Amino acid sequence: MAQLSALPGPVFADEERLGRQRSLWGMALQRLLKNRLAVLGMAVVALFVAAWIASPVIRRYHPYEYQNYSALNQGPSWAHWFGTDNLGRDNWSRVLTGIGLSLQVGIGVAVAVFVIGALVGSLAALGGKMTDNLLMRFTDIMYAFPDLLLIILVQAVFSGRRFPPPILQVIVAISVVAWGTVARLVRGQMLSLRERDFVQAARALGASEWRIVFQHLLPNTLGPVIVAITFAVPGAIFAEAALSFIGVGLPPPQTSLGRLVSDGRAFVQVNPSVILFPAGAIALLMLSFTFIGDGLRDALDPRTR
Repeated sequence: MAQLSALPGPVFADEERLGRQRSLWGMALQRLLKNRLAVLGMAVVALFVAAWIASPVIRRYHPYEYQNYSALNQGPSWAHWFGTDNLGRDNWSRVLTGIGLSLQVGIGVAVAVFVIGALVGSLAALGGKMTDNLLMRFTDIMYAFPDLLLIILVQAVFSGRRFPPPILQVIVAISVVAWGTVARLVRGQMLSLRERDFVQAARALGASEWRIVFQHLLPNTLGPVIVAITFAVPGAIFAEAALSFIGVGLPPPQTSLGRLVSDGRAFVQVNPSVILFPAGAIALLMLSFTFIGDGLRDALDPRTR
C-alpha cells in the first residue's frame, strides 16, 4: 500500500512535464536554445547591450570632448585600446557610444514597424474589401519607391528641424520604408485565421471584432511576425549606417557606427583601425541578429515540430 500511495506524485509530475513540453512557446524556446548559432547571436547581442549600458563606466574618455593632439590617428595602444581618430579622440569610447545609438535605431525601428504593420495588416484583413484594396494598394505604392531614396526624402523633410530629435528622425525615416513587409504578413495570417472554428465560435458568443483581433487573431500571428521584426533590426542598423556614411544620417557630433566609418574613410590608409572597429561592430550586430532570426524561424516553424 505504501508503494501504491507513492505512485500518484511521479505520475502527476510526468503529466505536468509533458504538458509543458507540448506548449508551443515552450517547445519553440527549447528548439531555439538548441540552435548554437542563435544562442551565439543572443550572447553577442547581450554583450553589446551590456557594453552600451555600462559605457559611462567602462569608457576611458569622453567620446566628444576629449581630444589628444599629441596622438592623432594612432593605432591601438594601452592608452587607447581602439586607437584615436584624426582629432585625437578615443575610438574605444566613440565605438561604445556608436553601438548604443545603432541599437536604439534598430530597436526603435522594430517597435515602430510592429505597431504600424500590425495596425495596417489588421485593418486590411478585417475592414472589408474596399479597405483592404486601399491599404494594400498604398502598401504597393510604398514598395514601388527605392528604399534608400525614400528614406533620404523623408530625412529631407526633417532637415533643419529641432523636433523631433535627430535619432527619432532617423527611426521615422527608416520605419516609413520597413513596415510594409509586416503589414502584408499580418494581413495574410489574419485572412487565413478569421474563418477558423475558434474565431467563428468567439463571434457567435458575441465577441467584438476588436476583441477577436487582439485576443484570438493577433496572438496567433506573432510567430512569423516576431521573425520578421528580428530581421528588421539588422536592416535598420545597416540603413542607419548607410545614411550616416553618405552624410544624411545622424548629424555630428553624434557618433553612430555609420558616422564613425564615414568620418574615418579619409584616413583609412594612415590608420586602418579607425574604420576596422566600427565596421566590425556593425558586421557583428547584423550577423548576430540574423542568426537570431534564423533560429526563431526554425523554432517557430510548425513543420519542424
